[in-house]
Amino acid sequence: MTPPIPLNEAQARLLQDVVPLGSETIETAAACGRYLAEPLVARRTQPVADLSSMDGYAMRADDTGGPWQLVGESAAGHPFAGTLGRGEAVRISTGAHMPTDAGAILLQENACTDAGTVRVADPEGDRPTDRYIRRKGFDFTAGDTLLNGGTRIDAASLALAMAAGVWQLKVGGRPVVAIIDSGDELTAHADPARPDALPASNGPMLAAMCSELAARALVQPPVADSRRALRESLEAAAGADVIVTTGGASVGDHDHMRTALADWGATIDFWRVAIRPGKPLLVARKGGIIVLGLPGNPVSAFVTAHLFLLPLLRRMGGAGDPLPRFIDARLSGSLPVGGARQEFMRGVWAEGGVAAIAERDSSALHALANADVLIERPIGAPAALHGDSVRVLVLKNGGNA
Repeated sequence: MTPPIPLNEAQARLLQDVVPLGSETIETAAACGRYLAEPLVARRTQPVADLSSMDGYAMRADDTGGPWQLVGESAAGHPFAGTLGRGEAVRISTGAHMPTDAGAILLQENACTDAGTVRVADPEGDRPTDRYIRRKGFDFTAGDTLLNGGTRIDAASLALAMAAGVWQLKVGGRPVVAIIDSGDELTAHADPARPDALPASNGPMLAAMCSELAARALVQPPVADSRRALRESLEAAAGADVIVTTGGASVGDHDHMRTALADWGATIDFWRVAIRPGKPLLVARKGGIIVLGLPGNPVSAFVTAHLFLLPLLRRMGGAGDPLPRFIDARLSGSLPVGGARQEFMRGVWAEGGVAAIAERDSSALHALANADVLIERPIGAPAALHGDSVRVLVLKNGGNA
């Protein structure tokens, strides 16, 4: 039995020959979660003209003393059509076009009006200024590259594309993922008649994680701990781009995944990674299908999905940078010396940073559901003290990292 390989080596071996699945053009409004297959280039200028960022009164830049005669209004979508002379002003709304000759705005709260005449409310207070003008093209102009290919479309970048006049986007393909939970104890639903049965949670959990990347997940019913049943499940999933299995990849008497993969004709690339939780992870291939064998314990499956499955799906979907992004955070509390495997501990946002959750068992879903982050502990890391910097993978936003 060969020693477990380091995490970075395992990730590199998984991704080294993976290429995006191709591309398709879809409506921008439906592109959230997909990856750009080409740069996003603006087709219009934003803003298209000088706009007001506040409600108030617009006048010429060389005429800021007042008073001014009110000669019209500029509202969003209904610009003032005339020109401004000295001593004249128009009522202007947030987002409205500045009149052609206007170059200053007196805020509504700094103005007083009487019978169509506008004055500065307080001679010692704020006067008209160009501070509240959004200049034409300050955000972007037609022809600007706004996002690079390989960028994931989220809500903000979707809004950017729409504002840029891009109604369709060329995006990477959607990987199809078949998920197989194995174990004699597993059942699709809680069964009072079988007190020894365990509801299968890994499949729905992994399917939910896949859906965040716009991958199509197909969850099979739980499979028995049988070499033949596992092989038949692999055969049934052969139309997928990725087959994810949970359980059966360790060294117990009832772990048949490796032999079932051999029976099916797959070649194991590597097995066992120097991480905790998740050491008995394996990667196999058959033709263009990648098989990712995750551990059966749900926390182990969750952690290894973040480290392997999601990067794989990102790469297939066209991501420029598929690996998970860790950030630095301050530790609240302390941590012991690191062990012989790179560890990923469940943690929560706490006063001044992150704190490790005491429960570390890889079957404890309650602790996992309450976790905000995974705290990375390198192999052999020295003991960490309160206030030390640690690397974390954010699971839920919030806190003061």
